[in-house]
Amino acid sequence: MRPTTQQAVIPYVTQRAGEEAAPDNLVLRPSKVSRGRGHYRLFYADEEPMDRDLRQVLWARVSFNPYDQRQQPTGDPEWSLMHPFRQRVTMERLRCQVCTASATTPLGIIFLVGAHDYERKEPPLLTNQPPVCPKHVRTAAALCPHLQKDPVVLLASSAPMYGVLGTVYGLVDGSVQVVAQPPEPLPYGHPNLPTLLASQLVRRMARYRVLTVSELTRRLAELPT
Repeated sequence: MRPTTQQAVIPYVTQRAGEEAAPDNLVLRPSKVSRGRGHYRLFYADEEPMDRDLRQVLWARVSFNPYDQRQQPTGDPEWSLMHPFRQRVTMERLRCQVCTASATTPLGIIFLVGAHDYERKEPPLLTNQPPVCPKHVRTAAALCPHLQKDPVVLLASSAPMYGVLGTVYGLVDGSVQVVAQPPEPLPYGHPNLPTLLASQLVRRMARYRVLTVSELTRRLAELPT
């Protein structure tokens, strides 16, 4: 059970009740520039610019609840889900997953990972968890269902965009259907990206320092104001 002191705080990236997947109305069109599956590219029939990320990959649509006066989504949290668009923009802009403030500090960019995600792994590490700002490190650690009680802090000096998690579509008996769900993220440039519908953006960390939450808090407190 989450601490009662944290229950009023809901991370910005958390999907809310009432935010539902939109009708997919997906189409596959021949592509002269794509070298992906069957030389097709995936589109929405009524596609808009926000449907694609900075690398022109198509993203899953999920509806938006109204925002409150703090510009935070409303509705009961669905703790196990991240809203695809909000996950994407916080990762693209390196913004805090809780409040959207900058997650970049003089020490580095703050990422949290579970000990099981970090243990026995060598750099580089891949993460789909948006970073956090100094104010919300402990909040994110307490609320995130993917983190343990004492998560590992990675202070990244560089965390370039790596790729996306998602679902690959193809033509089956003349209709657009799911043909693969890769368990690992596909890197940008992968030949299957033209027919993939993305749901989470992934960054790659090659240079980082490993700290506990307590060590990070102490080092941040030592910074000149």
